[in-house]
Amino acid sequence: MTIIVLGTRGFPNVQGGVETHCQHLYPRLARMGLDVSVCTRAHYLTMPFKSNWKGIKFINIRCPRSKSLEAIVHTTLAVFRAGLIRADITHIHSIGPSLLVPLAKLMGLKVVITHHGPDYERAKWGFLAKAVLKLGERLGCKYADQVIAISAHIKTHVKEKFNRDVYLIPNGVEIPQPTTKTDYIESIGLTPNNYFLAVGRLVPEKGFDDLIAAFSSLQTDWKLVIAGDADHKTAYSRQFKHQAENNSRIVLTGFIKGDALNEIYSHAGLFVMPSYHEGFPIALLEALSYGLGVLVRRSAANREMGVDENK
Repeated sequence: MTIIVLGTRGFPNVQGGVETHCQHLYPRLARMGLDVSVCTRAHYLTMPFKSNWKGIKFINIRCPRSKSLEAIVHTTLAVFRAGLIRADITHIHSIGPSLLVPLAKLMGLKVVITHHGPDYERAKWGFLAKAVLKLGERLGCKYADQVIAISAHIKTHVKEKFNRDVYLIPNGVEIPQPTTKTDYIESIGLTPNNYFLAVGRLVPEKGFDDLIAAFSSLQTDWKLVIAGDADHKTAYSRQFKHQAENNSRIVLTGFIKGDALNEIYSHAGLFVMPSYHEGFPIALLEALSYGLGVLVRRSAANREMGVDENK
């Protein structure tokens, strides 16, 4: 079976829940003997570009680096590429790129979409963008051959809104090997078990500005570490970084992966996730896999992951 994948920025080591999801999913399918090609967005690749990684073929497509245009332009170009390749399955991630499902079907492609959550609930989008995302969700759920949901509450949402049967395949993470090394955290001024940790992109719906406001009111010798960055420089991300830089107890690491991320999870005192919107958050799964205590906002996604608000 041949599969072509659309709707991800690319991987490995590219920031984002969908990207982490894809980085772990497709090597498994390749090991099962499936022929997997992934359409990537050139400017997100942090490692030297390779046409093959862990048995996966990469198709590097250039597109404008614009918050409002890059996903739709990239997906349109990728659908035409999928039409040329004629893979058995065209797998599209997220409801924005699902706007192109009708075009893929007109080209005779078999389409599976993975619904990662109603992205129109994210605070970063304006009225027009939210309307487009809602249309993408409707078109994807109506015309795709099959729909996958990453959580039970998304499955229920699709069933109630579109009367569509959905396959539930939750996100997951590999069980890590915590490290005793402290070189990285010491290099950024941290002491083991003496800092709060938050992980995610610097966008409004993650609630990190609320977290900074709450942390700044605490009388504590602990520090607050926020690991992540913005995909695009915005007024919010610039203001947020300025706010954080004015507090010596707040450490912004930028986007980190690999040994640095392993180390910062291994020695955190408490994981905090104040996010307003999540589908099935991989960062929280990672924190739980390290055995960390977690403080999160009350939500359907967090309850579904087994976070007990009574503990």
